[in-house]
Amino acid sequence: MSSNQTSLNRAKLPNNDLEQHATTLEIEAEDTFDYSKRSQWLRAAVLGANDGLVSTASLMMGIGAVKQDLKVMILSGFAGLVAGACSMAIGEFVSVYSQLDIEVAQMKRERERMSGSDREGVVEDTNGEEKEGLPNPLQAAAASALAFSVGAMVPLLAASFIREFKVRIGVVVAAVTVALAVFGWLGAVLGKAPVLRSSLRVLFGGWMAMFITFGLTKLIGSSGL
Repeated sequence: MSSNQTSLNRAKLPNNDLEQHATTLEIEAEDTFDYSKRSQWLRAAVLGANDGLVSTASLMMGIGAVKQDLKVMILSGFAGLVAGACSMAIGEFVSVYSQLDIEVAQMKRERERMSGSDREGVVEDTNGEEKEGLPNPLQAAAASALAFSVGAMVPLLAASFIREFKVRIGVVVAAVTVALAVFGWLGAVLGKAPVLRSSLRVLFGGWMAMFITFGLTKLIGSSGL
């Protein structure tokens, strides 16, 4: 019985070693993960939402500086949402399509440099992987438009049900402030960047855009131009 138990214990040792080795590999893979690979979709999502939030809120603040009517402010914000989402989608589509053309051309040049035998083996093994790794212009355009729209909905929803002008402006600023802090924090966490610095940078940038737009529009409106 003792010899059997000894043999069983010896048989268990490799499994334990394999489990420990697998755990070590998982930890090392997590530590060495290249977070820059997230840059493409992160830029399209977080920056798109930031653009929608700041541009729409600034537009509504600018209109509110000269027109206190709720309907005018909401219509201007909605127009900014639609125009901005379309602009983001078109810009992202053109940009990613250009990147796709460059990568496809580079792939073709690399294949042409291969010898006949080597080329057949490599193409069969890597053709599927190369197609999966190529950027998708339509996907990037849709993601940018959606992200912009999500950001733009924050000031629109904040102002939609408040009749009093001063209260409406204060609610919009408060809602945008919270959203800016969240977007800054989210971008920093996903990209493994300093959280406080990133959040403050996004927050102060948004504040500046809103108050500069409000102040200049108020100045021009009061001068009678």
